[in-house]
Amino acid sequence: MLQPLNQTESRERERACQAVSPMDDPCESSASFYCAKCGQWFCQVHADDESWHACVLAPGDEGGEG
Repeated sequence: MLQPLNQTESRERERACQAVSPMDDPCESSASFYCAKCGQWFCQVHADDESWHACVLAPGDEGGEG
């Protein structure tokens, strides 16, 4: 699911973690892991915590609009 960013690419592009808490508090750490499932970048702390990923549904949410 997550792919670490290599050192060369890391120096070329400084990315911010795209994790957002349920309270809409953004993380301002540097991102080093990419989630191919939700297409977002995450810091070391949030990379393994699926509750911060947009690709994980909230409990009781089946997805879709109906």
